Amino acid sequence: MSKTAVVWGIGEIGSVFARGLMRLGYTIVPVTSSADPEVIAKATPSPELVLIAVGEATLQSVLSSLPAVWADKVGMIQNELLPVDWQKHPLENPTVVSVWFEKKKGMDAKPVISSPAWGPHAATLVQALNALDIPAHEVATLEDMTYELVRKNVYIISTNVAGLKVGGNVAELWANHEDFARDVVSDVIDIQEVLVGESLPTERLITGMLEAFDGDPNHGCMGRSAPARLARAITQADTASLATPTLREIAKL
Repeated sequence: MSKTAVVWGIGEIGSVFARGLMRLGYTIVPVTSSADPEVIAKATPSPELVLIAVGEATLQSVLSSLPAVWADKVGMIQNELLPVDWQKHPLENPTVVSVWFEKKKGMDAKPVISSPAWGPHAATLVQALNALDIPAHEVATLEDMTYELVRKNVYIISTNVAGLKVGGNVAELWANHEDFARDVVSDVIDIQEVLVGESLPTERLITGMLEAFDGDPNHGCMGRSAPARLARAITQADTASLATPTLREIAKL
């Protein structure tokens, strides 16, 4: 009898995980935007995993509407994800992956660096990605995973926001605008420190970001989500009464 995984959101990233899980013998039960999750939960009350693969802007509403019967089975793969995002919900020991591969319509998944995973289903999701030749690995603790989530946030927010001013790719950003990039990163880390509630290792995070730059030096800085990421960062800075001068200067452009 095959195992079952619910995948809530079958977009580009969700479909990659679904294919990997199918390679491991899982039956995939999709939850799309038009589906009623409560109806699906009644038909599938005990899946091994419920992978939330919706965009970051939709995550909170999805977690708020999560059927209670699935509360101990959740996995999350969003960008801009931090422990505070799931700790406000009655989830029991979730699984989290920091996704470090790019997947766009009409192209294969393109790894940047290995994707770290933490939680009770981390090994399964690592195996699912490895089955597609996408590198992934487990981390042992929530502290380790928090660093990995912050590292991804620093990378994606900083490059997107910097790209609004200088364009180009990540290699060009660091080669031609390092001082400016460091100013952006400093503002982003200030915000992340408030969100995680602790001081963060700035140089270690920069080193981790540069590892990702080396993994895909031609990766464009300014994705289509860049304006929304900047606006979200400014809102977070306002809430925390942070100066974030470089982000605010970019917002004036």
